[in-house]
Amino acid sequence: MKHVVTEVKIELKPIGMIHSPYKTRHETPPQGWHRPEVVSEIEVFKEYQDGLKDIGGFSHLHVFYWFHKSKEYRLQITTPWDTEFHGLFVTRSPNRPNPIGYCVVELIEKERNILRVKGIDAVDGTPLIDIKPYIPEIDRKEVARIGWLEGKKFG
Repeated sequence: MKHVVTEVKIELKPIGMIHSPYKTRHETPPQGWHRPEVVSEIEVFKEYQDGLKDIGGFSHLHVFYWFHKSKEYRLQITTPWDTEFHGLFVTRSPNRPNPIGYCVVELIEKERNILRVKGIDAVDGTPLIDIKPYIPEIDRKEVARIGWLEGKKFG
């Protein structure tokens, strides 16, 4: 297969800001579910507030954000779960060519343009890129392989 390189311009525009109790990268849990009791706020900028219509009917949301404190990346890294090197794209490291963060959060409540959520793993002040509803019938995969993570303890 021949690869044709074309110039593509990608622009991301923050639609909000994440407010969490985590002030540094080292304070954030490796994944949001490690601190399930912690409530954070997602502030959706007022010009996007109408896009939140009907969101209160969902218990969980996919949240996408920009790891603005990301550092240089390497294509092979170690992780908290293993001392061996693995390819960057089979890890969840925040240090990436495009440092996009993602997690599934539990929606506690919505008040105007503020969403109170549990399970986010972002530093306070992280730019919000997008929100999508979590739909179990589409998003949950009953049969999934987890590669090199098989048998690892995450708790």
